[in-house]
Formats: sequence, C-alpha cells, structure tokens
Amino acid sequence: MNAPTPAQLLRTGLADQIREFIVEGISAGRWEPGERIVERRIATELGVSQGPVREALRQLEAQRLIESLPNRGARVRDFTERDLAEIFPVRAGLERTAVELALPHIGDRLDALEEHNRRLAEAAADGDLHAQMRLSIAFHREIVETAGNRLLVSVWEGLGIELWTTLSLRLHQTEIYSKSAEHAELIEAFRRRDPEAPRMLHDHVMNYAP
Repeated sequence: MNAPTPAQLLRTGLADQIREFIVEGISAGRWEPGERIVERRIATELGVSQGPVREALRQLEAQRLIESLPNRGARVRDFTERDLAEIFPVRAGLERTAVELALPHIGDRLDALEEHNRRLAEAAADGDLHAQMRLSIAFHREIVETAGNRLLVSVWEGLGIELWTTLSLRLHQTEIYSKSAEHAELIEAFRRRDPEAPRMLHDHVMNYAP
C-alpha cells in the first residue's frame, strides 16, 4: 500500500473542515431535516473543488447525518426519537471509558476544565444557548482527549456530538443552564480521583437523552 501524498493529506484535512462546516450549518438550522445539501453550492461558497465536498458528504452519510437518494443528491436526514435514544447511550459509554482511562492523570487538565466551565456559567447567565452548547461540548471533549486513546477520540468525534446535542435541545427543551453545576461536581470528583467519577459522567451525559 502506497503512502498518501501531501496533496492527498491536504485534501483529507479539507474534507474534515468541510464536514464540520456542514454539521455546524445543520446544528444552526441553515439546513433543516429533509432539505437538500447541494454539493456544487457548498464548493462555490467555500472556494474549493467538489471533490472534498463529496468526501465530506460521504463521511456525514456514514455518521447517519445525511442520506443520499438516487438522482436527488444528498439531504439532511429526518431525525427520529429512536436516533436520539440510540446515540446517547453510546456517547455515555464512550465518555465513561474516557474517564476510567484519564482519571490517573486528569489532574493536569483541571485548570482547562474549570476554564471551560467558567465560560459556560457566563454563557448561561447571558442566556446564550448556542454558546452554552458549544462550551459544554468543549468540556466533554477535554475529558475524552485526556484519555489519550486516539481510537476513542475518533469514534467520539465521529458521533457528531454537536448536532445530536442541538437536536435534543430543540426537540426536548433540555435544560442546559444547570450543566455548569454538574460540571463543577465532576471536576471535584476528578480532583479527588473518585472511583465513582466514570459513573457520574455517564449519568450526566444521559441527562441529555430523551
């Protein structure tokens, strides 16, 4: 098997960035469930060729965020209650494993976790729901990355956490303003290396579930 060329690596990185752009657009309501995502339009808007856009759409289809229909192109999936019910136990299990792996050395990341949570509390005070969602996910990403397991991080990122969290908030009016207090409890559990910390995080994530 030949090693990828620099051009291929650049293209792969570009596809990842385009995927994130589309996920952000779906999360923000730019594309609603059932709406077409036109490959050519995205390529023109971003000033790129259609190749990496096509690759990004393939990745999103693998993540079950969009679907491709014969002769009709790609469109955002019509998300169901079952989709939400299935995604959160998987996410909770991954994050529980992440804490189990990270707990021996998570003390080095407590300052970063506290900063994420401080900003989350400020966003809650300002009533900025989008910022609350983004900062809450940043807090969880910090924990997952601290596990030091690249496969775990890759699988977790591949779930499309931002989109599924946004959908849960939209469909179920999930209260996120209280998450800062729960995060503070988790930080203290991490600080004392509480063996119950993995379960605490698991239960915290499941609070987002329908």
